Amino acid sequence: MKPTGLKTDVMMRKIMHLLFLSCLRASELIEKDLHLKLGLLEKLQLRLHKTMCNTCNRYGKHSILIEKGILDLQKKEAISVDFRKLEKRIVLKIKKI
Repeated sequence: MKPTGLKTDVMMRKIMHLLFLSCLRASELIEKDLHLKLGLLEKLQLRLHKTMCNTCNRYGKHSILIEKGILDLQKKEAISVDFRKLEKRIVLKIKKI
């Protein structure tokens, strides 16, 4: 017969493994959260990890800044395209053919 303490220890390890993430997994969830909706367990795991890990917390903030910068850059590029000029250039090239 196994001692009761061993069962408790195994159970605690399973709970710890379920709740606590590695920094690698946390960074994956941070990136996933920028583009997709996280599940309840993933949100809980990530929040718990970020409260204990300053590095991942900063990584999350930096990821948000980078994502916003990319979106702003894409908006500026989309606005700067003059479609009428582009259309005229295409028509001229087609007529030359």
